[in-house]
Amino acid sequence: MAINALGQDSSIYGDYQTSADVVEDKTSLSNDDFMTLLLVELQNQDPTEPTDTESILTQTSQLATLESTDNTNKALEDLAASMAASSDFSAISAIGKTADLGSNAITLTDGEDSTFEIYFPTDIASGNVEILDSSGNVISSLPAESGDSGVYTYTWDGKDMAGNAVDEGIYYVTASYADAAGESQTARVGTYPIESVRFDAGETYVKLGSGYVPLSNVTEIY
Repeated sequence: MAINALGQDSSIYGDYQTSADVVEDKTSLSNDDFMTLLLVELQNQDPTEPTDTESILTQTSQLATLESTDNTNKALEDLAASMAASSDFSAISAIGKTADLGSNAITLTDGEDSTFEIYFPTDIASGNVEILDSSGNVISSLPAESGDSGVYTYTWDGKDMAGNAVDEGIYYVTASYADAAGESQTARVGTYPIESVRFDAGETYVKLGSGYVPLSNVTEIY
């Protein structure tokens, strides 16, 4: 068992350090260091050739500039910390609101199904989920079964309405349905209620549907 200078188990308490073991960083000058150098220079100047007033004013100006820069850096650091905290609280206040990712696109990979989620803000009486190509043509349709409002998961087999496999690529999903009162409603991929907020490694994530996405991916919250 290793023992430190105080007779303690170093694996638990670590090595004991004295003040002599701590080396002060002197690789940069602080305001106090700058002032000390200026005073020492004045105290040790040649009485027959004293430092001229212009030189003193120049060094004093440099000291003032250094102090001003330090104060500005500190203020910017405080502002950045305040803005980060404000952003976190803003994200928390968004829980329960709807987030829009700015796109209703899904990706189809050759030979694989495409699974996606749609949020229906009202109860569903009946309807259809439509898969569109880049030209806006409906190439496939899935039934939207009756149910409560919420997020529903759908799986598209990558085939058109004739049963033919379509090319892999980007497609778009919308839903047209009737609510419990018989009113026509629409929904689409890409809009979901914010269920919770998570902070991880300096990044803010919001839970949309079954997963978390970076808050930076959200284009609108309402």
